[in-house]
Amino acid sequence: MFGCSDDDAPARLDRAAAEHASTAARRRELGAHDGIDGEVLAQCYEVWRGAGDDPLATAPVPSPPPGDGWTSTSAPVPLGRAHRIPSDAQTVVQGLLDPGRPPLVTIDSGDVIVYEDTWTHFLGRLQPGVGAAELSALRSANPGRGVHSIIGPIAVRGAMPGDVLQLRMLRLETIDFGANFHNDGALGTGVLHDEFEHARVRYFELDPNGAYVAFNDRIRLALRPFQGTLGVAPPGDAAVSSVAPGAFGGNIDLKELTVGASLFVPVFHPGGLIFTGDSHALQGDGEVNITAIETAMREACMQVILHKRVDWNWPFAETPTHWIALGSDPDPHQALRIALRQTIAFLQRRAQLSRDDAYSLASLAVDFRVTQIVNVCAGVHAMIPKAIFAPDYRRTIAVA
Repeated sequence: MFGCSDDDAPARLDRAAAEHASTAARRRELGAHDGIDGEVLAQCYEVWRGAGDDPLATAPVPSPPPGDGWTSTSAPVPLGRAHRIPSDAQTVVQGLLDPGRPPLVTIDSGDVIVYEDTWTHFLGRLQPGVGAAELSALRSANPGRGVHSIIGPIAVRGAMPGDVLQLRMLRLETIDFGANFHNDGALGTGVLHDEFEHARVRYFELDPNGAYVAFNDRIRLALRPFQGTLGVAPPGDAAVSSVAPGAFGGNIDLKELTVGASLFVPVFHPGGLIFTGDSHALQGDGEVNITAIETAMREACMQVILHKRVDWNWPFAETPTHWIALGSDPDPHQALRIALRQTIAFLQRRAQLSRDDAYSLASLAVDFRVTQIVNVCAGVHAMIPKAIFAPDYRRTIAVA
C-alpha cells in the first residue's frame, strides 16, 4: 500500500499516519472501512501520537493543517506533548467558569490540548429538530448560567498571576451541523428583542472540509470556525456565568480566532486554568441576534505557551495580518475606551512610539470594531495592521 519495499517505507508510513489518522473524523472513516481493523487503528494512533515507544512515533501531536506555520511575532516554541480532552460528564459543565473546579490535567508550556468531540449548547441538547421554544425554555431554566458547554479547567505548570498564556489555534474541525437562533423577545436577548416577539431557530448542514455553508440557494457564507468562549478562570474564588466576557477572556466571540491565530490572556490564578466552549462555524462582528452558527468541534487543537511576567491586564489576539487589542464593558463606549487604551499601550511599549504618536496612529490606521453587543458586557476590538510597519521594524514588535 505504501511501497513497503522502499528504503524510506517507515518515514512514508509515518507521513501517511499524520495525514490520514490525525483527526477523529478521519479515524472514524478509516475504522469503518471493511479492510481495516478499527481496534488496531486506534492502538496505532495512540502509539503515533506519542503514547507509546514505537520508533516511528516521530510526531508527538496531530499535524496542523497544510500551510499552517508559526504566524505570531512572539518567539516560536516547539510543539510539546499532546493531551486529549474528551467531552463528558467529568470534563464539561453548563454555563459556568469555576476557579474552584479541580484541573482536568496539568500541562507544560508548549504542550498541545486536543479537545475531541465537543458538545453543543445545553450539554449537547442543541440538536436538529429541537425547536426554538424549547431552546428558549432551556435558557429560562438555567438562571445564572450561560448556554455554553464549558470544558475545563486545564492548568499550566508554572503559570502565576502577572503572567500571560498564549493560546495558539492549530486545528478547528466542526461537526456536520450548526444552528442560528434568537430567543423569545420576553427574555430580553438580542439587540432587537423588543421587535422580535417569537423565538426562531434555523439549522444548517456543515461540511467540515468545505469552504462555505448555504444560507439559501442564492447566498453562501464562508466557513470560519473558532471558539466563541476561550480564556482563563476569572479573578476571585466564585464561579461566574459564562455569558459575560472580561479581562480573563471568556465569551469574547472574536471571529478572528481561526486557525493560525493566537489569544494572549492574563493569568489570575496559579495554573491559569484554561476554559473553552461555544464553538462557532462562522459569525459576523456584533453577533446581533445573540448567536452565530452555533456548533461543536470534532476536534479543536491548540498549543499553550506560558509567557512569564508580561505586563498586560487585558487580552490581546494576533493573526497573520493583525495584532488585536480587546476591550469589554457593559457600556460599549467604555469597551471602546479600554480597547483604545490597550492599543496605545501596545504601540508605546512594543513599537516604541510616544503616547501622542500612538494616539494619532490609532486614529489613522487602526480599525475599531464591535466584537459582540449581546453578552451583557459589550466587546470592542482594535485591528492593528502589521503591514503598516516596515518588515525589519515589524519583527521587533510582539505581544509577548
